[in-house]
Amino acid sequence: MSMNRQGRPTAPLSTSNSSQDKITFTGNRGLPMEEALLFERADSLNKSGVDLAEPKTNETRLGNLERNEDIGLPGLTEPEAIRHYVRLSQKNYAIDSGLYPLGSCTMKHNPRLNEQMARLPGFSDVHPLQPQSTVQGALALMQTLSGYLLELTGMHGVALSPKAGAHGELCGMLAIKCAHEAAGQRRNLVLVPESAHGTNPATAAFMGYTVRTLPAKADGTVSVEAVREALDDTVAGIMLTNPNTCGLFEPEVAAIADAVHEAGAYFYCDGANFNAIVGKVRPGDLGIDAMHINLHKTFSTPHGGGGPGSGPVVFSEALSPYAPLPYTIRDGENFRLIEDQAAATADGVSPLGRLTALHGQMGMFVRALTYMMSHGSDGMRQASEDAVLNANYVRNGLRDLFTQPFGDKACMHEVLFDDSFLKDTGVTTLDFAKAMIDEGYHPMTMYFPLVVHGAMLIEPTESESKDSLDLFIATLRHLAEEAKAGNVDLFQNAPTLTPRRRLDETGAARKPRLRWLPEPAREAAE
Repeated sequence: MSMNRQGRPTAPLSTSNSSQDKITFTGNRGLPMEEALLFERADSLNKSGVDLAEPKTNETRLGNLERNEDIGLPGLTEPEAIRHYVRLSQKNYAIDSGLYPLGSCTMKHNPRLNEQMARLPGFSDVHPLQPQSTVQGALALMQTLSGYLLELTGMHGVALSPKAGAHGELCGMLAIKCAHEAAGQRRNLVLVPESAHGTNPATAAFMGYTVRTLPAKADGTVSVEAVREALDDTVAGIMLTNPNTCGLFEPEVAAIADAVHEAGAYFYCDGANFNAIVGKVRPGDLGIDAMHINLHKTFSTPHGGGGPGSGPVVFSEALSPYAPLPYTIRDGENFRLIEDQAAATADGVSPLGRLTALHGQMGMFVRALTYMMSHGSDGMRQASEDAVLNANYVRNGLRDLFTQPFGDKACMHEVLFDDSFLKDTGVTTLDFAKAMIDEGYHPMTMYFPLVVHGAMLIEPTESESKDSLDLFIATLRHLAEEAKAGNVDLFQNAPTLTPRRRLDETGAARKPRLRWLPEPAREAAE
C-alpha cells in the first residue's frame, strides 16, 4: 500500500475487493445517497405535497392556451424536496469543500462578510429603474468602487457595466475602434500572442478585425522585437495578458507598450490575472490603454457556474472619452448616473454607446468593494504576494517529478507543467486528472494553454494554508510515482469513488442530451 507524506493510505486496498465492488441493498455507499431524478419518481407525479383549497370557479382566462394534459410535475413534501437538493449539492465539488487548483480561473475563498453586505436591503432589492434620488447610496458605492479601481490600476477612466471578461474585452476594443475612427483612421489588424485566452482573438474577429498571431519566445513570453516586426499603420492594437496565461510576467511589457504607441496603435491588456499584481504593479504605469478586471476573480466574489460576473474596464486618458454609458459622476453632495448621449456630450465626452441595457451587477460591486475595504491596500498587496508564494511553493514541491515547459524558473500566481513526465507510462493527462478526483481533488486546468502539450495549469490562490498545500503536493507526488511505477490500472479505471464513473466524453460532446425525457420518449427520439 502506498502512503503519502501525511501517513494516509491513498491507493485502493485492492482492485478486486475495493469498496466500489461492495453492493448494498439501497445502492447507497455510506453517506452518498443514490436516488432517481424527481421526474423519474412515478409515485409522486400528479400528487401534491401541500394542501390547496379548491378553486371557487372553473372559469379560465387562458383561452386556447389552457392545459389539456397533466402537468407532470412531482408533488413532494418539504422534507423530500430539501433532501433531494441537499443531496445534489453534496455531489458537487466546491471551494467550500476543498482546494480548487484550476489555473487561469482564480477560485479563491469568498469571505462571508461580502455576502452579508450584498444582502443588505438597500443593495439587494435596489431596482435599476428607480429614480436616482432614491438610490444615492448605490450610486455612491459605484463611484467609490470606480475610484478604488482607478487607484489600483493607475488609469484615468472606468466603465462598470461590462458583465465579465469577454464582455470587457469587447468594451475596450470598441473604445480603441472609436478612437481610431475619431482620428479618421481605419485600421483592421489586431496582434494577439499565441498563448492568449481564446476570447482575445475571438473578440477581435467578432469586431471584424483580422488577427495576427505573435509567437512566444522559448521562455514563454513575448519579445518587443516580434511586436515591432508586426507593427504597421494597419494595426489597431495588441491584446496581451500580463501576467500571461503561462503564469509568467511579461518582462518587456513597457517596451512593447512604447512600440505600440509609436505605431499609432493601442495596448489592450487582458486583466484576468490581475490578482497576481494588485498592490504591486499599476497597469497604467506600464503603458496600458484599456484593461478589463474580473471582479469575480480578483476580488473574491462568487465565480463559476455561469455567473454572476462583473468585468469593469479601466481606460487610459486617451481612451476615457469613449467609455460606454452609463457612468457615475459626483454632483455637489449627490451622485448622478449619466445614461444618455446628450448628457455625456454636455459632460465633454463621446461614449461609444451602451453595452448592456442596465448598469451592471450591483451585488458584484458590493462584494468587490467589501473585499477591498476589509483588506485595505496592505491586505490586497499581501493577497497578491501570497498567491505568488503559494504557486511557487507548489512548483518547488513538484519540480523534481513534474516537468515545466519553459524551464525551471519562478512563476507568478499559477504554475504550468506539461505531460513530459508521463511519457512512456501509458498514463495520459486526462487519466492523471481522473485519478485526482478519487483522491478528493478537483483537477487542475488541463490542456490549456494550447501552446503546451498536455498542459497542467495549477493556481492555488492565496486562500490555501501550508498544510493544505502540503497534502495537495504529496498527493500529486504519489500519483506521479504510481504512474512511473507502471500502475496504469489506477489511472485508466479512475475515478472509481465518485457517484458516477468516467463518462464517454467524446460521445457526450457529439450527441449531447440537453433535456430529460421519460424512457418511452427517449427511445423514440433515439
